[in-house]
Amino acid sequence: MIDLHYWPTPNGKKVTILLEECDLPYTIVPCNIGRGDQFTDEFLNMSPNNRMPAIVDNDPAGGREPISVFESGAIMMYIAEKTGQFWPEESRQRYEVCQWVMWQMANQGPKLGECGHFRRLGDHQGDQTYAVRRFTDEANRLYGVMNNRLYDRTYLAGEEYSIADMISYPWCAGWQGQGQELDDFKYVKRWYEEMQARPAVQRGMEAGGDMGEDYSKLTKEEIERRRNLLYNQRARPVPE
Repeated sequence: MIDLHYWPTPNGKKVTILLEECDLPYTIVPCNIGRGDQFTDEFLNMSPNNRMPAIVDNDPAGGREPISVFESGAIMMYIAEKTGQFWPEESRQRYEVCQWVMWQMANQGPKLGECGHFRRLGDHQGDQTYAVRRFTDEANRLYGVMNNRLYDRTYLAGEEYSIADMISYPWCAGWQGQGQELDDFKYVKRWYEEMQARPAVQRGMEAGGDMGEDYSKLTKEEIERRRNLLYNQRARPVPE
């Protein structure tokens, strides 16, 4: 059984999609990132970057003690290798998948995340015009990268569905909030609609759908505490 420390964000949903596609038993352990659960000592022992998701595999290969993995890309490679699914054995094809997993982790996820952040921020933190334009344009460029990749192949890594597709899909699900039009990217749209129709993808995207919070019920003091906790983070001191 795998324990998945999770909150229903695109980064979390990458992993639930793969777990559902592999039909691998898992238990969701809520990690409320709005409240700050990712800063607890218990969570930091699994994920020193204080970012969700993280997993604990209680039944690793060889029957040894449980193993924990953090960072969604590493988690997906671990699960795919464990199950022998969606992660080719042949070296050339494996690295086709690997490079698109790295592309997602280094480019699509961070840049679309920043795009959404600045577009939601409004002007109460000052003029955000440059940041909104910068990251909306970068989001557009990245959709173009995918579109050019998909125009002559079915999936990102070729003709076989893989973790490269699963890791990229949840961030595309927010295209409207990123200021994009899916109709502008014909081949991404074809891929997106095929992904969207997969039952396991649907289950993975729905996981934790009841875990949201009603911020209107939080006190002003709690909202301010969370804002101070989550934004403008700096280095944590080394424990003495």
